[in-house]
Amino acid sequence: MKQTFYSNGKLLLTGEYVVLDGATALAIPTKFGQSLTITHTNDKNIHWKSLTNENKVWYEEAFVIENLEYSSQTNLFSETLQKILHEAKKLNQRFLSESHGFTVETKLDFPRNWGLGTSSTLLNNIAQWAKVDAYELLEKSFGGSGYDIATAQHDYPVLYNNKRTPRAKKAHLPWEFTNNLFFVYLNKKQDSKEGIAHYKSQNIDPKTIEKVTDLTNKLLLCYDLPSFEKIITAHELLISKTIKQAKIKEKLFSDYPHIIKSLGAWGGDFVLVVGDKKNQDYFKNKGYKTIIPFSEMIIN
Repeated sequence: MKQTFYSNGKLLLTGEYVVLDGATALAIPTKFGQSLTITHTNDKNIHWKSLTNENKVWYEEAFVIENLEYSSQTNLFSETLQKILHEAKKLNQRFLSESHGFTVETKLDFPRNWGLGTSSTLLNNIAQWAKVDAYELLEKSFGGSGYDIATAQHDYPVLYNNKRTPRAKKAHLPWEFTNNLFFVYLNKKQDSKEGIAHYKSQNIDPKTIEKVTDLTNKLLLCYDLPSFEKIITAHELLISKTIKQAKIKEKLFSDYPHIIKSLGAWGGDFVLVVGDKKNQDYFKNKGYKTIIPFSEMIIN
């Protein structure tokens, strides 16, 4: 018997950081994600193997089903995976109660350092396997706002907030200028936990949450590129002031003629850029070779 689960990757277009405090954010699922395939075995162990997008094994471990112990002594990923499985079993005690074991193979569609949701896609896949609520599993394991679970589960952009309970609403992007949008990888995977810790050390004005929600909603009413750029500029300035960090354009691309917006944790992963194909040469000449057009990145 074989089962396969799949979850979409994620990008957070608006609401970075303040989505943690109930701001409405615009999140988009990516065409890149992660699969999890389970096959039954005759022993009582979980034989786990994780593959990169190039089919190379980057992680391998065996867990005893009864207590989820594993052989490695100092493997942080094994500890994380063990915690997720433990919490999933608490939420559904029938999970892993079978008399047989499993081989589990995960496979990424994207390089691990891209920051498109290696952890969130894994957690959502495990939640599907365990038949538990992914948001609840997230809360009991990693923590976070949950927007990445929303994109993992939906094949369309979502307006997301977790003010009371996680809520994802389908969003329509009326942008007819997406051929002038592309994503650039900054050659650096940003530590989300570090960024969140820095954000939480700030005194956040409640009005900031309202302003971000307002900008997110206005972005869905944009029908031309100048209006889009104006809202994105206002959003970047607001988040910059909130987290007391310079905008990525100021830090790395001050002579670029168009708008650049950070996505998710500031300082790494992908940025959203306004420009055409000729503008892409600017980034390539600076050593940023991974450039993905908007239409090739998102599910819309």
